[in-house]
Amino acid sequence: MAASVALLLHPAARIALSEFTVHPSTAIGLVGLGALYQWRAQQGHEKTPTTGQRTLFFGALLLIFFSLNGWLHDLSDTYLFSAHMVQHLTLTLVAPPMLIMGTPGWMLRPTLQWRVVGPLARWATGAAKCFLIFSVVLATWHLPPMYEFAMAHHNIHIVQHLCFMVAATLMWWPVLSPLPELPRLSYPLQMLYLFLLTIPMSIIAICIGYADHILYPAYSAAPRVWGITPMQDQLIGALIMWVPGGLFFFAIISVVFFRWQAQGAEDHAAGAQVDWVVAPRENSSVLDFPQGRRQRV
Repeated sequence: MAASVALLLHPAARIALSEFTVHPSTAIGLVGLGALYQWRAQQGHEKTPTTGQRTLFFGALLLIFFSLNGWLHDLSDTYLFSAHMVQHLTLTLVAPPMLIMGTPGWMLRPTLQWRVVGPLARWATGAAKCFLIFSVVLATWHLPPMYEFAMAHHNIHIVQHLCFMVAATLMWWPVLSPLPELPRLSYPLQMLYLFLLTIPMSIIAICIGYADHILYPAYSAAPRVWGITPMQDQLIGALIMWVPGGLFFFAIISVVFFRWQAQGAEDHAAGAQVDWVVAPRENSSVLDFPQGRRQRV
């Protein structure tokens, strides 16, 4: 929003706060996805998504809509590489986990019975493959020739964003899977997996940030915003990918750690209660019961 104000004040800018461009392809796709979710929810008979799940799912659709339309889209497509990085982080780190958490497992389970979907899903949702697919997609689309190709052709740009979102959904699956048939990693492995995911993103960000020339010429001829030069914009974009992107993963690692500890405490408490009820004392032939009664064995 602040960047939009700056563009409005810049004499060469072509964006005003009153302008909000909408691309029909994104609107149609998101409406279709929302309609499919609603239709599937009605097929659950006695089952239904919770209010929280609906909020997450439709909140993710709104987030995607405002990322791919309006001011952020215009900034990222025409003026600022750094704005494009904000858009990409939104489409990979924020919206996909919201979509997964907002979708109950029973909604997806019937698709696993399909001849192609089931085996493909079991193959593609392995942690190593999810890591590799996301890393390759992220690195490939940030290669200057691929990035410039997407910037020059709108349809290719749509394919780029779809690749990011599909790869990101797979990337989050080992941590958030709602289906036991396609299980999550254990808590310790989730933390290791999330830590490893910071590495390819950091490498890409470092390569962009330390470049001594403009990697993406599409932005070099753009009207300047806040007087930021193309090289400064490129560096800011790299820092956005590196710092907020990395910190986001570490924040999720912290959440996973505390959930692991909470589960351990619950298991310990449950185990201690069972031991107290049924475990015999060492060198004893009696069992202690909660009511203080003793039973000879």
